[in-house]
Amino acid sequence: MGPVEVPENAYFGAGTQRAVENFPISGLGFPLACIYALALIKKCAAVVNHELGLLDNEISEALVVSAQEVVDKKFDDQFVVDVFQTGSGTSTNMNMNEVIASRSNEILTGKIVGKSIVHPNDHVNLGQSSNDVIPSAIHISALTSIKKKLVPSLVSLHRHLSNKAEEFKDVKKIGRTHLQDAVPIFLGQEFGGHARQVELGIRRIAAVEESLSELALGGTAVGNGLNTHSEFAPKVIALISKYLGINFKEAENHFEAQGAQDAAVEASGALKTVAVGLVKISNDIRWLASGPRCGLGEISIPSLQPGSSIMPGKVNPVIPEAVIQVAAQVMGNDTTITIGGQSGNFELNVMLPVIAYNLLQSIDLLASGAKLLAEKCVKGITANREKCAANIEKSLAMATYLVPHLGYDKAASIANMAHETGKSVIEIVVEEKILSEEKVKEIFSETF
Repeated sequence: MGPVEVPENAYFGAGTQRAVENFPISGLGFPLACIYALALIKKCAAVVNHELGLLDNEISEALVVSAQEVVDKKFDDQFVVDVFQTGSGTSTNMNMNEVIASRSNEILTGKIVGKSIVHPNDHVNLGQSSNDVIPSAIHISALTSIKKKLVPSLVSLHRHLSNKAEEFKDVKKIGRTHLQDAVPIFLGQEFGGHARQVELGIRRIAAVEESLSELALGGTAVGNGLNTHSEFAPKVIALISKYLGINFKEAENHFEAQGAQDAAVEASGALKTVAVGLVKISNDIRWLASGPRCGLGEISIPSLQPGSSIMPGKVNPVIPEAVIQVAAQVMGNDTTITIGGQSGNFELNVMLPVIAYNLLQSIDLLASGAKLLAEKCVKGITANREKCAANIEKSLAMATYLVPHLGYDKAASIANMAHETGKSVIEIVVEEKILSEEKVKEIFSETF
């Protein structure tokens, strides 16, 4: 393809440089979590290929050291290909192959360039294809991030919400439907509902492990395993599982594993559901804390920073607002991943990089957002008990308690009178002598 100039001190080579020049699009790189997963594949492949007699010991050891250095974040600046690239992720796979090969040559000869003992394709990529290692790296990085980052953050949020449900179990407040007053409930019940949402979200996220644990390794170019040893994939996957402490397995059908990305779409759907739940929880917190004097004001949330450049003393619900924006991004990412999942043409999906980018971003955003919501907001929420009690007393929904005694129409009439006069339902019943004071106390005894 003609000569190409590569930076003198770069560990990547001509293939990577061509990709850099071909795709000057966004400045966004492949997710580093995916880069590290890909490097781990290369490390385990080097070990297994030596065991199978396909690599000599010297090269294998150099590859293992080089790949581990990538995993250890020593070469982050060498992965320079834009995420918007060839749909298989071949450019990033070759970027990895070249970096590991150059570093291995440096280990063996003392120089990055010059005499080459290690070849990017023949040695680093032995038994592999971009078409099976990139889907595998997506699954490995996504499942690892879910288990080690997202689930712990959601567990923390669930714990803090459950603690508030217990703390507020005796705080009576007005319920609301359609943003209108409804019958009284306990504040703890509201927070218990939020805790259950998160608990179910964790369950939904955990359910995708079965799908993400299947790896495409061993399928090579089109799924039929051409040019790879029959024992390569199971041995490499067993090593990956050992290193990460997660039980990965070879895909039952390599044509599905490489031609489709349904597991990524499934995982994104679960992430989107969690995001939707976080919006509901965050908005409820914002509403309940609105005010402090002219809103609902039934709870108080931690004051973290000034809320206005023009209004002194104003404090905004910044954490819930940030989480809502996180959720919006995750929902948008899900749309991109859905479209990407549709682009499996015959034996290969050709939107792998953008699927990887959006899936890993969604996981990271939700993990960070849930952690912030738990630690900087929910943990510090307090109940404004007097405001909760006052809202119950003045609510027209109290007329609901009169229905069994007076009928729906009469109760509605009393609610209308209370609304027109600005009095409470109880005041109307007592002043109009509709019921005796003893009966009123009996009916509303459990309300206050």
